[in-house]
Parts: sequence; structure tokens; C-alpha cells
Amino acid sequence: MPTNTAMPSAFRSLVALTLTSAAFLIAAAVQNPDAEQPRGRTPPALQLQPRAGIDSPPRYWKGNLHTHSLWSDGDDFPEMIADWYKRHGYAFLALTEHNVIAEGERWIDAESNATRQKAVAKYLERFGPRWPEFRTHDGRKQVRLKPLAEFRSLLEEPGKFLLIPGEEITHSLARRPIHLNGINLRDPIRPLDGKDAIETISVNLRQVAEQRKKSGRIMIAFLNHPNFGWGVRAEEILATPELQYFEVFNGHPAVRNYGDATHASCERVWDITLALRLGKLGLPVVYGLATDDSHGYHEFGLGKVNPGRGWTMVRAAHLTPESIVKALEAGDFYSSTGVTLDEVTRDGNTLRLVIRTEPGVTYRTEFVATMKDARLDATPVRDRNGNELPVTAVYSPDIGKVVATSDDPRPTYTFSGKELYVRAKVTSSKPHPNPYARGDVEVAWTQPVVP
Repeated sequence: MPTNTAMPSAFRSLVALTLTSAAFLIAAAVQNPDAEQPRGRTPPALQLQPRAGIDSPPRYWKGNLHTHSLWSDGDDFPEMIADWYKRHGYAFLALTEHNVIAEGERWIDAESNATRQKAVAKYLERFGPRWPEFRTHDGRKQVRLKPLAEFRSLLEEPGKFLLIPGEEITHSLARRPIHLNGINLRDPIRPLDGKDAIETISVNLRQVAEQRKKSGRIMIAFLNHPNFGWGVRAEEILATPELQYFEVFNGHPAVRNYGDATHASCERVWDITLALRLGKLGLPVVYGLATDDSHGYHEFGLGKVNPGRGWTMVRAAHLTPESIVKALEAGDFYSSTGVTLDEVTRDGNTLRLVIRTEPGVTYRTEFVATMKDARLDATPVRDRNGNELPVTAVYSPDIGKVVATSDDPRPTYTFSGKELYVRAKVTSSKPHPNPYARGDVEVAWTQPVVP
């Protein structure tokens, strides 16, 4: 059909007016992203980059891999939680409920306590009266929990925000909590017993590996909060060949990231694991993740189990589950509680970082290593009566030793060839806005590099 390329002046005026109005509305949303949005519509996400195309170069995507909702022991609806993360600049989120994947039919009490009533009220306010579903059952008002497949289209945006299915495979062996997160699972996994902690970790990791093989779907699993209930010791992590990742930082206030006088911190556990795996057992490195393990979304502050405390920055070309998991497998990520790294690269024999600085904030980078000649023997920890305690042993201070420091925003470390591995920790002077523990400042950890 022939077309007339000449546009009537009245129509041109209408188009110009429409474009001007749209530009005004976009500008207003950017200037005030937390302003109230029309019900049923997702607010614009903060600090998002342009959408990645097929040929886009790799970039860092911010995400949390440990989250709980009302599907297990969290206190808010999964849509509300995903909406919080999206509005706070996250690009991906894994919902990891205890021994369940958010699917199927489930109803919960809508008025069981004040927190639940608050959650329902906020749910109605955010998404409007047509989205939530209510019923009366045995004389009690109930609300339906929507499965991931039903609500993900409400929040996901290609190249902007991604939801990844997962599960916290929650188990206890002789009262020792042993929890693993399965990421991008297709089916829920029922935890299995082993004869000890090493075998328990192994058999459940193998369940994830078997599901991956059978389904053809890319998935991984990692060990959660080893110091929670003093559940897993360094010697058990390092002796589990299948284990590739663990949480070096978890935002739940009960997980004891920093250890105590008897128990090693999670960072110390990491260095012991790396040193003995590489220097004695011939096993690959273990990568360190930072996560929220968020449960509470209505009251924020010290001692609360809130979102926004720790995350993983994954370098990938595309925001898809496959790209995110592949980058995690390659160790192409760093972990953070607030410090942003624009680059983490290895250039020949040099490890280079580029820190994104903020005015008035200082940064100290510590390059942590264990040398090939470090002593790898251990001394058991004993009580006052001389009895050996079932905790991580004491190792040489040369394991996980700070071998160089820098206050430069572009710190570098040149390998001597004597290192088993090198990793970097960047500590800022900026207090964390909602800390895991009193006095915490913002930090970032790179993954270990083997020269």
C-alpha cells in the first residue's frame, strides 16, 4: 500500500506533545525513584545500566543468592521482597527457601500476628486489591502465596532484573546445622544424611550435580554460614572435593562470621581451606560468597535479619541464569558489603583492582596469600582440662598472611611465584548503613588467584 511521507502539521504537534510528556514523566521518575507509583505497576529500578545486547561485553551484575520469604521462614511475600531488591539496584535475586522451591498451591493465615497483618497491608498497598488472593478457611482469613512462575513476569525485565529459583537444602547432623544453597534448581532436593559432615556435604552436593546432569540445566550449590551453630569446620570444607563455594560473609546476625576466641572466623576458615587444598591435597580453590540470608523486611536495624548487607558482583555478558552460573563457576565475581570494584583483572604476573571511590572515604587494600613454604601442620584447640575440642585447629600465622597493602584506588600486586594463592580484601572507612555487627564498615573480597 503506498504511503505518504508528508506528516500533517497537527499530527506532528501531537507527536511532539506526546514525546515531551513522556520525557517529563521519565525525568520525574529518575529524580524521585521512591515516589509512590500507580498500583499494580513496578517502580523503576535504581542504578540500572542500559540493557545488554547479544554482543555486549561482560559487566558486573549485583545480586543476592540467599533469600527467604513467607514460603519458608521469611516475613514477607516473595513479590514484595523481589520488588525491594529491584528498587535497590540489584540485577538478580535467588529465592532460596528451606527444603522447598516456591511452586504449587499454598495458603497462609493472613492475620496470625501483627507482622503478618503488616505484610498483608503493605502487599495490598503495593500491588493493589486485584493482585492478592484471599479466602476464608475454617473461619480464618487466608492469603495465597504465589509461586515464582506466576509472579516473575510482574518484576523481571530482560537485561535489568532476573529471578533465579533456588532452595536452601537444610539439614542437621548430630545437632550441627549443615545447610547448602542450590541455585537455578528445577526440582526441590530432599537433604540426605552422611556418616559425618564431609559425607553429608558431599551427598547433597551430588544430588545437585545429578539433577544438573539429568535436566541439562546449569546449576550449582554452595555451603552456607559454616559458623552457624559452629556447624562446619575448615578441615571438613577442605576435605570435601566437590565443594567449590562457601559463604565467607552472611548477613544474618546469628551466623558468627567473625568467630570467637575458640572458633576461627569465616575468613580464617577460607585461608586454611585454600592453603591445605593447594599445598597438600592438590584440590582446586574454594570461592567465597557474600549473601544476605534475609528473613525480615519490616523492621530494619542492628540485630534484625535484613536485606542489603552482603552481595555478589558477577561479571557476565548477559543477565540470564546460565550466564550468571557460568561466571560463578569460572570464579569471575567478587563479594561485597558495600565497596564497588570496577575492575579485577590479572595482567600477566600482576593482579590489578580498580576501586570506585566516594568523596571523603578512604580505602585500604590487603593482599592476602599463603606461600608455598608455609607450615601446614595444625595444633588442636583444647579446653582447660586438656581435652581436644571439635573446632577448627590452630594453624601457622603464615597461612592467610597479609603480604602487601595499598591505599591507592588502583592497587596492584605482582606475583613472586612463591605464592600458593593470592586474594585481595578492600576495606573502606565508610560505616555500613545497616551492619551485620556493630562497627562494621563496607568491604569487598576478590576471589583467590593461583599464580
